[in-house]
Amino acid sequence: MDWSKIKTIFIISFLILDLYLMYQFLLIRDANKYKYVSEVSLEYKLKTDEITFGELPKMNSTDMYLTAKPKEFNDKDIEKLKDQSTTVIEKTMLHSVLDKPVSLNHNFDAAEAQNFVKTSILFGEQYGFWEMDEDSRTITFYQEFDNKMFYENISGKVILFLNDKLEITSYEQTYLDEIDNLTEKEEILSPIKGIETLYQKGLLKPKSKITSVELGYSTLVQLAASQVLTPTWHIVVEDKDHLYVNAFEGQIIQFNKDENNKVE
Repeated sequence: MDWSKIKTIFIISFLILDLYLMYQFLLIRDANKYKYVSEVSLEYKLKTDEITFGELPKMNSTDMYLTAKPKEFNDKDIEKLKDQSTTVIEKTMLHSVLDKPVSLNHNFDAAEAQNFVKTSILFGEQYGFWEMDEDSRTITFYQEFDNKMFYENISGKVILFLNDKLEITSYEQTYLDEIDNLTEKEEILSPIKGIETLYQKGLLKPKSKITSVELGYSTLVQLAASQVLTPTWHIVVEDKDHLYVNAFEGQIIQFNKDENNKVE
């Protein structure tokens, strides 16, 4: 075979390969450039509308669906509770009246109420403080798993009832049991993507201040005997408006008394 022809073939082949690689490089560069411009565009829009937020949480970029079942309380559970009279309501709720009211400081401190929950309520260390409502004189806690809260979940909740002296007189409790992983870990949306979803849906008004962004779980599917929970971004605006975004699918989540509704 003519060596000059072979050399020519090799040169042409390498030239074609170089052109192909250059083409792929340009595609990747343009894609990255477009992504960067999109992110800058969001930052610019938020800045233009004077929407502000602090440092966003840095955590694992993956999570998983969970399953859980409402616990059915029994006499053995009640026997563990001291200095209170407890009854079971429809198997899954405890209603307990304290023998003596427990005083709280008039300058409310959530840690004080948290300590009562930890020491006087079943599985109390698994609940995190949510809010105090002065009008209804209640303090609400929601159950947590892996340091993430089960947002507005009626099956994993403690409500403390106060008298007019801000003393704890009674409480109601539900508890999610048999919590388990339903799937392998999957990639979740970044917190800035959660903010972007709210912005695109018009839920962040100009001059809004985002005061908190946290990852937890909300109920995706509610069955009679169990529920499926999905990772959820909890975004608080002005310390009062609670907004939620499905951290897998990017859907906005709204709550009512009985279940979670997803809205595109």
